[in-house]
Amino acid sequence: MEVLTEHEGKSRKEAKRLSIEAPEQVGIPDAANRIDQYPHQFSGGMRQRVMIAMAIIAKPDIIIADEPTTALDVTIQAQILDLLKAMQKEMGLGLILITHDLGVVAGMSDQVMVMYAGRQVEQGSCDDIFYRSHHPYTNGLLKSVPLIDHDQGELYSIPGLPPDPSRLPSGCAFAPRCERVMESCQRDAPLPIQQISAQHNARCYLEVSS
Repeated sequence: MEVLTEHEGKSRKEAKRLSIEAPEQVGIPDAANRIDQYPHQFSGGMRQRVMIAMAIIAKPDIIIADEPTTALDVTIQAQILDLLKAMQKEMGLGLILITHDLGVVAGMSDQVMVMYAGRQVEQGSCDDIFYRSHHPYTNGLLKSVPLIDHDQGELYSIPGLPPDPSRLPSGCAFAPRCERVMESCQRDAPLPIQQISAQHNARCYLEVSS
């Protein structure tokens, strides 16, 4: 209701009516009776549905979903992702997902931007990122994903630790952890964006053919 009264100027009566309709859109049954309940009376999946209802009730053009499946079991996670897809299609929304879950990225995304230390390091289509990745950080993330179809031995991990955001190193922030670091990576800041293809680029000095 507060979304509607504060941002849309609706009366409390109209806001309550619309606030009952929105949870029903996201699959919460008996919304008229549940609207006065407290968060602890809902499951984790239902609370996520309420958050999505709050996000769509003012009919936005874009939804920014920051870790929308965190702390949910895989069944509920799939339901929430299916719901976001359905809302996107039904309402013609743009959807920006912020997540560390590469499985969610692969299943949901058309375009992907990989970030490190607050800066874009690679951007491209989902296929570009998963099958033609270029930046060493992107490669490290992909190698860190366990594979279930064969024994890959010891799971890979990127060496070192992320930098302190208040004391970023000169040059590329990933340089202290990069297995292919060059002198120029540590010297120049910010590194230029290199065009790999029409829709694919990376902030890295490595040659495109490498």
